Amino acid sequence: MEAYDVLVIGGGHAGCEAALCCARMGLETLMVTLNLDAVALMPCNPAIGGTAKGHLVREVDALGGEMGLAIDDTFIQSRMLNTGKGPAVYSLRAQADKLRYRLRMRRALDHQDRLTLRQGEIRSVLTQNGRVCGAETVTGERILCRAVVACCGVYLNSRILIGDVSWQSGPQGLTRSDAFTQSLVDLGFPVRRFKTGTPARLDGRTIDFSRLEIQLGDEPVTPFSFLTDRPLQNQAACYLTYTTPETHKIIRDNLHLAPSYSGRVHGVGARYCPSIEDKVVRFADKERHPVFLEPEGLDTIEWYAQGLSTGMPETVQRQIYKSIPGLERAKLMRLAYAIEYDCIDPTSLDGHFMARHLPGFFGAGQLNGTSGYEEAAAQGLFAGINAARYVKEEEPFTLTRSQAYIGVLVDDLVTKGADEPYRMMTSRAEYRLLLRQDNADLRLTRLGYDMGLAGEDRLRRMEKKAENTEKLKEYLETEPAGEAVCRAFDARRGARLADILRRPDATLSALCALDGGAACDYPADAREQAEIAVKYQGYLERQERQIAQFERMEKWRMPEDIDYMAMSALRIEARQKLSARRPASLGQALRIPGVSPGDGAVLMVELEKRSREKSGT
Repeated sequence: MEAYDVLVIGGGHAGCEAALCCARMGLETLMVTLNLDAVALMPCNPAIGGTAKGHLVREVDALGGEMGLAIDDTFIQSRMLNTGKGPAVYSLRAQADKLRYRLRMRRALDHQDRLTLRQGEIRSVLTQNGRVCGAETVTGERILCRAVVACCGVYLNSRILIGDVSWQSGPQGLTRSDAFTQSLVDLGFPVRRFKTGTPARLDGRTIDFSRLEIQLGDEPVTPFSFLTDRPLQNQAACYLTYTTPETHKIIRDNLHLAPSYSGRVHGVGARYCPSIEDKVVRFADKERHPVFLEPEGLDTIEWYAQGLSTGMPETVQRQIYKSIPGLERAKLMRLAYAIEYDCIDPTSLDGHFMARHLPGFFGAGQLNGTSGYEEAAAQGLFAGINAARYVKEEEPFTLTRSQAYIGVLVDDLVTKGADEPYRMMTSRAEYRLLLRQDNADLRLTRLGYDMGLAGEDRLRRMEKKAENTEKLKEYLETEPAGEAVCRAFDARRGARLADILRRPDATLSALCALDGGAACDYPADAREQAEIAVKYQGYLERQERQIAQFERMEKWRMPEDIDYMAMSALRIEARQKLSARRPASLGQALRIPGVSPGDGAVLMVELEKRSREKSGT
């Protein structure tokens, strides 16, 4: 019988980050996954990042995670999204060579000290005295450990559906996990059923690219990792086409054959990643929907058709693709399919992703009811950190909503739950002006360094960036603009550079081109930070005041022994929700659905009463 400090179940994006994290924090770690050849698999979109998701990847990188480095090494096209809006919602997205990405992440796992990989299936988690003590595989092997990080993805009792045909399988023909759901039920976790899907994969030789709109990558390329300082090159293009009225007619005529509409699907689907049939029904007024054609890699002819996820029968799928410009002769190499799977109610976890009722059990990724590689990686890192700190008997690691998108993700899941597959969006982050992707290192690298995740190089780079930013901000606030700048912007003589930079039509690069002063000599990362800080100073200061108010509410800690059911002044729904969720703070209590401002006032009175009693006044 082998013994480890931490057992990580699953080798997807959550499992990889969790396993690497625990090993890097000095713990003997075992990762057990159903198929070692599918580690870090991208079963759906061959891309990393996107709106809000790019923020998560940057934060994972700043803390010392692997995803940002892996995609920088294996991307084939990169674009910054939302550049027509403010920098708070800029989001980096990169097409991946999915095979090379998987091999790159596997290499990181293979060469990580204190990390052991094993192919197998965990049947159950073992407990002793109400705590995790190990796990058992389906072959009967018992593994001793002090903590388990469950990162089961979409493999729990998963079922593939294409029209009226279904079979028991994981994604992309991989083995599913049949046994572990029952262990979760036996351990007291509320289990639910979710559904997702993926489009078909097309033979690129049969796509008429001359009829499609080309989508080129950005030049220069912005890396995901704050450690990447070498020049990066785009190696491929993506393409855009649209569905047609004929496409929509085909879908409407065959809607009764789609598993989600025939009653064959029992899982709840993702609202923000709908199938093409859902889009046609929900947005009936739309004459067309975009379809992005994306290469799966440099060494394959397979192309991904983003926007055409469906569970329609094979014959209908072929009709759909033939009705789209450029795809009339496209051959389907892999059919689109729907997949449903088991997951847990994330409100059964605390704010550190440990089970409220089972010390030593941590959950991450799609097991927690989320969707997306980036959401999974962020959760895997966060759960891994806290599993390591639990084993070391250290204080748990917390990220609040005002510190990181990861903090928003965690708080949303454990406080509000997930009634459908959760997807991160910038609108979920109320402090997004300060939680930008460009400053993730300034916000989080010190935390990662103090925990032993982020290395010395990361810390020194971050400190240099912060130092340069402050110096440049001071220069802009004190230096008078030159004659050329004043003339170009019709400014009074002696106006400070910062005053001109705050104008909507002014940019720091334009001022440098006209002035040629010291600002031009600073590194690009410092120029970016200083420009945002100066240009949006008023908005940022207002957000900082909002964060101060938020933090005051978070400092009102809810006593662990409080009996909500005995508080007759609370509404019944609030009593039930508060008793089930056990919020850590007054602020968190007020974010629980079903707890009203009036209930918050009752809680505040109770906290003030306890404070007076404690102080004897």
